[in-house]
Amino acid sequence: MSDIASKLALHDDLLRPAVYARNLSPDAFLSLGSMEGLFEAVVVPRAAAPPTHWAKLAPGYALSIGLACLAYALHELPFAPFTVAGVSGVRHPVGPAIIAVILGLLVRNSFALPDALKAGCKSAIRTYIPIAIVLTGGGLNLAVISTVGAKALVVIVLCISMALLGGYYIGRLCGLTAKTSLLIGAGTAICGNSAIVATAPLIDAEDDDIVLSIGTVNLFGLLAMLAWPLLGGWLSLTSESFGMWAGTTIHAVPQVVAAGFAYSSEAGTLATLVKLVRVACLAPMVFLLAILHTRRHASDNGSSSLTIRYARLVPWFVWGFLILSLANTAGLLPVLSFNPVNPLWDRSNQQFTVPVAALCTFLANLLLTMDMAAIGLEVNLRQLIAVGGRALIAGLLSTVALGLGGLILLTLLF
Repeated sequence: MSDIASKLALHDDLLRPAVYARNLSPDAFLSLGSMEGLFEAVVVPRAAAPPTHWAKLAPGYALSIGLACLAYALHELPFAPFTVAGVSGVRHPVGPAIIAVILGLLVRNSFALPDALKAGCKSAIRTYIPIAIVLTGGGLNLAVISTVGAKALVVIVLCISMALLGGYYIGRLCGLTAKTSLLIGAGTAICGNSAIVATAPLIDAEDDDIVLSIGTVNLFGLLAMLAWPLLGGWLSLTSESFGMWAGTTIHAVPQVVAAGFAYSSEAGTLATLVKLVRVACLAPMVFLLAILHTRRHASDNGSSSLTIRYARLVPWFVWGFLILSLANTAGLLPVLSFNPVNPLWDRSNQQFTVPVAALCTFLANLLLTMDMAAIGLEVNLRQLIAVGGRALIAGLLSTVALGLGGLILLTLLF
């Protein structure tokens, strides 16, 4: 095992049937910055797959866009739970992104979708979410960091440590192997599948370990995405507190963004920032594991057996998010002014303005909703639930422990 990237891309064991009769797509192993979490029952090696023409991908894109439009329409329905009247006025507690993923799940698990739709949804996921995250940076003023400061970093580090150790020991108590337990801990602690596929070759994980951990982490990350906004409202958390909580305790990047914006725009931007700090922690975690692995196997050949490409561990959209947020903080994003003149019905020549920062936030929410619809269309709940009873118990306990621990830390430090 001389090269992690090669092993992730060409792992021969992934091309044979697993004992659970389902395997991971090679795409999940080659794209550490992609959507966290989906595998298929049949795997075709990347080298053997011909290029997919855009016309074959279009139906998946179209369906995700259609479901996103329907989600926005349902979001505005004038009755509960879509519209709720309270002391602070009328609000819409169920965000369109949450509605979109539920609609996608219903369609995916109620009908047999053709392969063309599945391929289009997979491509849409890789397209939507990186752009949405970059645009989210355009709506973030980094001055918000001064409101959380060093305490936020303390919470992030403690939650990562708690999730990594807790996931491991909970998995062992549930009777899982050490490798599966460590992968569940890594996926819960950092960023879902990205952490799992980066950690797997370092510990010589087998097919079964990877399938169990990815199925478990994705199932409970999805449930946390749906449950956390409801719990946050029940606990009357502020937008700042909820953004910190979601960013430090929900597993995958799209799940964090969706849950944060379902709560409020302020919570969404802060949750995204906190989550991307967690994503950046993937590199040091892999570095430490690589050192431990190399020391353990040094006696085999007297030299290091791993070459790690750290540049791939921090996705490009993290840098795009940072650049746009810095530009917004420095006041470099302009305000667009328009003076429409319509001779038929408007002679007032009234001016209106569109702040680029607000436009970035709007477009990010729109892309996120389309992405969540595509994710829902990709998730086969029967496959996720079938990962095994002990793994499900370990995943549930790990998620609950991390969520509760995060709340306790926020209460103590803020």
